[in-house]
Amino acid sequence: MRFSCLLFVTLSLAPAQTSVLVHNAKIVTTDAKFRIVEAMVLRNDRILGTGSNQAMSRMAGPQAIRLDLKGKTVLPGLMDSHIHAGGASLYEFDHTVPDMETMADVLKYIAARASSLPDGDWIRVSQVFITRLKEQRFPTREELDKAAPHHPVYFSTGPDASLNSMALRLSGIDKTFAITDGKPGRVERTASGEPTGIVRSCARFVRYESKMRVPTAEDKQVWLKRLLADYNSVGITSVADRNAEDDEIEVFRALKDKQQLTCRVFLTYAVDAQLPMEQIQTRILNAAKSPLHSYDNMLWLRGIKLFLDGGMLTGSAYMLKPWGVSKVYSIDDPQYQGMKYIQPDKLYQIARLALQNDFQITAHSVGDGAVTALVDAYERINEHDFALREKRPSVTHSNFMTPEVIQKMKRMGVVADLQPAWLWLDGATLLKQFGNDRMKYFQPYKTLFEQSVMVGGGSDHMQKIGSLRSINPYNPFLAMWIALARQPRWMEGALHSEQAITRAQAIQLYTINNAFLMFQEKEKGSLEVGKLADFIVLDRDILTCPLGEVKDIAVEATYLGGKRIYQRQ
Repeated sequence: MRFSCLLFVTLSLAPAQTSVLVHNAKIVTTDAKFRIVEAMVLRNDRILGTGSNQAMSRMAGPQAIRLDLKGKTVLPGLMDSHIHAGGASLYEFDHTVPDMETMADVLKYIAARASSLPDGDWIRVSQVFITRLKEQRFPTREELDKAAPHHPVYFSTGPDASLNSMALRLSGIDKTFAITDGKPGRVERTASGEPTGIVRSCARFVRYESKMRVPTAEDKQVWLKRLLADYNSVGITSVADRNAEDDEIEVFRALKDKQQLTCRVFLTYAVDAQLPMEQIQTRILNAAKSPLHSYDNMLWLRGIKLFLDGGMLTGSAYMLKPWGVSKVYSIDDPQYQGMKYIQPDKLYQIARLALQNDFQITAHSVGDGAVTALVDAYERINEHDFALREKRPSVTHSNFMTPEVIQKMKRMGVVADLQPAWLWLDGATLLKQFGNDRMKYFQPYKTLFEQSVMVGGGSDHMQKIGSLRSINPYNPFLAMWIALARQPRWMEGALHSEQAITRAQAIQLYTINNAFLMFQEKEKGSLEVGKLADFIVLDRDILTCPLGEVKDIAVEATYLGGKRIYQRQ
């Protein structure tokens, strides 16, 4: 049974100082004891009390607005620890991009774009990961040439890409091309030295020119609002934007000034570690002077983000052991370990500077080699400069881990930002590439909980609006199911089922744990007295429904600070 629209509207419009009684519910508080209560009382944007129907009714008083949930389950507002809202919201601003699950889909899309664009215009396909194509490989130079013989084609999947002949020629990447700027990069070649079309960390050399429509400042606000509303529809009330550029921060600021933000936003500032140290220092110090660096529960500039290695979806994550020769990833060097972008001394200097200026430092670190390098830099700071525990340095992604690095994280208070959807989408391919033993500590949620390493759940949402159609889905209930079942698609059986967690822990990934990652566990993440009244109402009981239904849970309503921001139709 759906709730009365009148009840929702009344609660949303409750005047200041009016108590609101939410009762006849199963309220999962996610507090330290993981209590479940029947009712809670709200006043303004805060929780005044939680407990039994009878006790909370007395507290609310006879004039309170009453919301009878008729036994529905309530959770704290969910949080996503890792999104890229600016780019994701505008991904289809120029045109709708179809789903691509096979190489035929990719080539069909490229051919369609070629037929609609003047000869010579660039065609770019971004973030269609090779692990998620049925053929599980890059498109070849020859395939791209055939699909678009008169257009340069740039098939970009994060740090790595496949180029057709015209794109290579226009970019000057030929048999004699060499990387001489001292920055990371790799061009895959044939036995005769000709570029195959696969390039790694070479975006700076690709002379891509976009002819797509450019959004105005107003367009950016409209599309970001649309994305935030879709986050709300799956229960998300807080997000961490994990690589925010200056222009993207301004869009968030504009919405906040208009009181149109419907998610609380924790901003992690983008810093290019390839810049000279003097420029990096200037960027961090300028960010520290920003008014947004002062705490605000709606918009807070609190983190610094670096990129330490490449991607596991493209074959460039930095591993402790070689990747192994692979047709999927176009790797023919048996000693290749991936790409590492920052040398130890510079990584240490940047991390220390960020932490000294009250920023949470984090770095994109996918492979176990990169995770180890980042934690080693933190260890150097912890041992020689200052204690880290209260500063909560983070490891972003940390998909491949080791028992040793987990122990170091535990000792220093290093937190982890993981994305369960990658286990579901890419687990089968990774298992085939690395084997069962090397996958033992791939997203080891149970071990992290057992070792008291604070781990939060996110999506790394980068493209498209729609929680299941997006590239990297951001539906948190799908993610919780993945952490519970550890069942990759396209394979039978779980991936290291010993690392599965409980339902309570899965909920914590997206509530109190993420609040801790964002330094706001005293403000949100659980439904307790004094905290913000961010909560959601579910269509079924997440704690008792069949396991397979967890991923299908729908949100009936979402509240931010006690005000309804979403109602299911």
